[in-house]
Amino acid sequence: MSKRWVLIFKALGNINRLKIIKLLADGKSLNVSEISRTIDISLNATSKHLIILTNLDAVEGIGKDGHVFYRFNSDLPNDIKKAVRLFI
Repeated sequence: MSKRWVLIFKALGNINRLKIIKLLADGKSLNVSEISRTIDISLNATSKHLIILTNLDAVEGIGKDGHVFYRFNSDLPNDIKKAVRLFI
């Protein structure tokens, strides 16, 4: 198994990260506070999960009006697309 697959499954092996992906996969663009409130975890934990998902290219952040809004990356790399389909 390649190191990349280990990183993908490790990142997607957390229920809160899967909740974030599922939330954003519906085409929503939300800031950290909105995501945190929706999945009911702290802002700090939400931010850490978003960093991991951004590094994985599963989500992307766009700055607007002094906030960063996150959305599902519609141009996911193929390996991540395959893994995401397994979970959501």
